[in-house]
Amino acid sequence: MRDVRSLLARITLVALLLVMLAPTSAPALGTPQRAIVVYRPGAGGTVGNGLRGLGAGINAHLPAAGAFAVTLPPGLSMTEVASMPGVALVEADAVVTILKKPVPAPVPESLPWGVDRVEADVAWATTTGDAIKVAVVDTGIDATHPDLLGNLKGGYNAINPTVSWTDDNGHGTHVAGTIAAIDNTIGVVGAAPEADLYAVKVLNRRGSGYTSDIIEGIDWAIANGMDVINMSLGSSVYSSTFEAACTRAIDAGVVIVAAAGNSGPGDDTVGYPAKYPGVIGVSATDSSNVIAYFSSRGEGVDVAAPGVSIYSTYKGSAYATMSGTSMASPHVAGVVALILTQTEVTDGVWTPAEVEARLEATAQDLGDDGSDLLYGAGLVRADRAVAAP
Repeated sequence: MRDVRSLLARITLVALLLVMLAPTSAPALGTPQRAIVVYRPGAGGTVGNGLRGLGAGINAHLPAAGAFAVTLPPGLSMTEVASMPGVALVEADAVVTILKKPVPAPVPESLPWGVDRVEADVAWATTTGDAIKVAVVDTGIDATHPDLLGNLKGGYNAINPTVSWTDDNGHGTHVAGTIAAIDNTIGVVGAAPEADLYAVKVLNRRGSGYTSDIIEGIDWAIANGMDVINMSLGSSVYSSTFEAACTRAIDAGVVIVAAAGNSGPGDDTVGYPAKYPGVIGVSATDSSNVIAYFSSRGEGVDVAAPGVSIYSTYKGSAYATMSGTSMASPHVAGVVALILTQTEVTDGVWTPAEVEARLEATAQDLGDDGSDLLYGAGLVRADRAVAAP
């Protein structure tokens, strides 16, 4: 019996040793992380090779930004990348999303109430925005929609340039219709019904995308001579690279209009890019000219426009009703297209600052007297903006 007990004790000891010596599961090393790596002048090749050597995947080269959009492997931090020779800045490649609120569709109408409210139809006696190039930086545009086809001139897919820029979400098509749906016998009519539309696809079928794709889309718009950029999208994450791209566009004479965000009713809730200097940030109002409950407010709101129950074009040659500052911004982009056809500025060429000043000077004051954090200068008025001396 003593021998049996001794044998059992030895077996137990060996088993415990085997358990102690057995390999344990490695702790999770994290997940890949998207980042924007800005390199110093002349250091693009060095930084690119260094990133590849560290196992980073380069998603896109953004030459105008002097940057790479990369995916960092698990275990490689942005801090480590920032210490590489030739690297000037590393920041998160944040996710940016569309800014809409779904609501039930009302009975269709030929002139949407929002276009009517900003008095765009009154301005058409003077101008319809003919030949002004408007880039819809969004989910794409339905390439075959009969209410857009005549004004749709082309586009670019910044997510994958080898794939079509057509809309697989619906949001971008809705935005495009408010800007420039054709004045014909079907559907709706946009604020600038003869403006040229360009689809710049930077958001996927779920309505989200990366900052780097939006930067690439902005640079495409600059390179291809766009007059106006509409961005009905936003993020709460500040990006200096994103701001620099907006500045490049503004310096090139491109007017940028952006949705303020749907993070209301709290104060100081305006997102980016609307909050960047020089970008025209737009809050949303309802049919009573009252700010929408969801609309962001604070510094960065420059003007207001209709954004509740807006009926417009939709993917699949359809129509839909949506709400959001996403729907307010294109009303302003359309009015900007109307302004840009006018030649009363000194040299006949509008600067983005002059366009913003015209919008604000001719806006219909809402809320507190003068400019405020809810409506900015007030409701955009196309009739006044076009008629003003």
